[in-house]
Amino acid sequence: MSDELLNLRNAIDSLDEEILAKLAERAGHAQRIGQIKQGNLYRPEREAQVLRRLADANPGPLPDQAVQTIFREIMSACLALEQPLKVAYLGPAGTFSESASRKHFGSAPNFLPLATIDDVFRAVEAGNVDYGVVPVENSTEGAVGGTLDLLLANPVRICGEVMLRVHQHLLSRAEGMGAAKRLYSHAQSLGQCHEWLNRNLASLPRVPVASNAEAARLASEDPESCAIAGEAAGELYQLNVLAANIEDDPKNTTRFLVIGRHDAGPSGSDKTSLVCSAINRPGAMHALLEPFATHGVSMSKMQSRPSRSGLWEYVFYIDLEGHQATPHVAEALKELEARAAFVKILGSYPVAAI
Repeated sequence: MSDELLNLRNAIDSLDEEILAKLAERAGHAQRIGQIKQGNLYRPEREAQVLRRLADANPGPLPDQAVQTIFREIMSACLALEQPLKVAYLGPAGTFSESASRKHFGSAPNFLPLATIDDVFRAVEAGNVDYGVVPVENSTEGAVGGTLDLLLANPVRICGEVMLRVHQHLLSRAEGMGAAKRLYSHAQSLGQCHEWLNRNLASLPRVPVASNAEAARLASEDPESCAIAGEAAGELYQLNVLAANIEDDPKNTTRFLVIGRHDAGPSGSDKTSLVCSAINRPGAMHALLEPFATHGVSMSKMQSRPSRSGLWEYVFYIDLEGHQATPHVAEALKELEARAAFVKILGSYPVAAI
């Protein structure tokens, strides 16, 4: 071993000891904060501020995303010293919902896979878990209607969001695609991989199932089949990757919402979600949108969905830039409430990075 290599390794060992000592010091401060607060220690706005600050201060060579991932795990472990969070997600294990949950909360919480989105909402509302993570829209396949309906009907609050790049893989116990006689997949994944499947497996019967993880499980028990699922599900069920990244759009992204029983405070870069309905009269839509223009509030999304209150009646889901507590957003929302037939603020929360 050369002297230079030995010196570099010794330097790394010394740095590791310094990092460990600083981690212990940080954890001690986190414990003291927990003793002072004696309540909910997880504050999404505070974590968002920390992660943004560290990315801005990052000198390299580690990319910003790697730095944020490392510090997310540090914060997750420190928070768990007091009491690990309980986080429910749309299961089973190995789904993209689980990946989104771990991306947002780190590895320390107790994660609970549940069978349906409705189950996740119920668990949060009942206080059986601290938070839930549910899909709300995909860049290729659009909105998840069930999540939107439950946001309208349920008293929980949106306190965070997660953007997850979704890479779909063709998985199987077999060594090649020629051995497969059927394909298991979630319906949304079939849509995300539609063109690839038509080019490469046009004649293979497609069997829709409840989740990608369930597709992977079935493929692990059926040697004459294959599945579309993510990397986590493939590793969980020890499947071979026959083809990687088969999604039609290489930027395919799913947006997940973090739901809880409290609001997130302002972080400096926030989003507010709401649902409303218009009074049935000429110019009603203009009346809904005018307060945002008047007060300089930008809308990042507006989507209509049938209301369950009557035939051909609709509600509108809107995402605004800014926190509901900031003056210009608060004024716009106050005017909206005076003009709309119905308004429900779903929550304000930090904008997620991809």
